[in-house]
Amino acid sequence: MTKKDRILQCVFSALDELNEGLPREKRLAKAPEVVLFGEQGHLDSLGLATLVVLSEQKVEEEFGHPVTVADERAMSQHRSPFRTIGTMADYITLLVEEE
Repeated sequence: MTKKDRILQCVFSALDELNEGLPREKRLAKAPEVVLFGEQGHLDSLGLATLVVLSEQKVEEEFGHPVTVADERAMSQHRSPFRTIGTMADYITLLVEEE
């Protein structure tokens, strides 16, 4: 399994935890193309923040070192890394590879 695949599994695991607290009709599918935030997003700002924190925890458990996903670099990008599950996993992969 590639590093990116491992990170995507971490994000999916975080999504499972998030989904546990959501009503059945609000739960998100585990697919890279699912839109997280924005005009057609499925999460409000609190939901996105929760998913980011859970993902950071899962990645730290998997790779043994902390990663900060919601940083100034992420917020300053023209296209947000939090658009979809896939773009968030790509951004986390970039951060982990830089370590």
